Amino acid sequence: MIRKLLQKTKSILFADPRKLYYKEKHLFNKPFYFDGKNGKAVLLLHGWSSVPYEVRRLGKYLNENGYTAYGPMLSGHGTVPNDLENIAWQKWMKDASEAYDKLKKNHQQVFICGTSIGSNIALLLAQEKKDIDGLVLLATPYKIRWEKIITFFAKTLVKFKKYNRKFYPPSFGSKTLITRLISYQSYPIRSALEAFEVVKKSRENLALVFNPCFLVQSSSDHIICRKSMERIYSEIGSKIKKKRYLRRAYHTFISDVRNEHIFEDILNFLNKI
Repeated sequence: MIRKLLQKTKSILFADPRKLYYKEKHLFNKPFYFDGKNGKAVLLLHGWSSVPYEVRRLGKYLNENGYTAYGPMLSGHGTVPNDLENIAWQKWMKDASEAYDKLKKNHQQVFICGTSIGSNIALLLAQEKKDIDGLVLLATPYKIRWEKIITFFAKTLVKFKKYNRKFYPPSFGSKTLITRLISYQSYPIRSALEAFEVVKKSRENLALVFNPCFLVQSSSDHIICRKSMERIYSEIGSKIKKKRYLRRAYHTFISDVRNEHIFEDILNFLNKI
């Protein structure tokens, strides 16, 4: 009993995300692969302009519980913002598809967990690959807030200006947020348009997604439209699906969240499939 309690307190679940980040800064722009023991694997896809470190702590937790956890680096990320400029969204799809195929060769079950644009990519993959065993969709945009207006101005602005800086709301935009520390703070406007295209494509055929799904969204998300999760939940073809809201969390919450038990909820979802 005492040994089990000691093992539990050593779990990544109890680590302070910020202290862990400063200890692991040398890993923030690197992909990860943690080999598991239960024959099951989870492909973890980071968001646009971010890095695999965004989902690394979740990957470590799932690995502690037997799963192989693989977080690849999507093209154009983890270096400098201008490397994103000429990357088409289809290249991110190719990256994710190849990573999935790699896991499928040696595992009985393979799940995909994505955050933000990473989850839109997961939805698109699920429309192609019917053998994906389940999806965990975090902060998934059905639409970006003011999407039509922003897209119009972006297409106009890109003719005169190549880059733009990110905006963080005062309530959730602390400079100590890990999601902020690890991501590009400026971005090519052309790449933002590619990200919008991923969002658009992923919502077009949600009825073709039949994989079990677990959706999580912050109720305070300032990036995506407020009813994003409800729209995806209602339109998706999955018979097995659940949803959950987090309170007072930034858009891409998974690298910063501590006390919402979301890691345990994700593990329980995967274990039940």
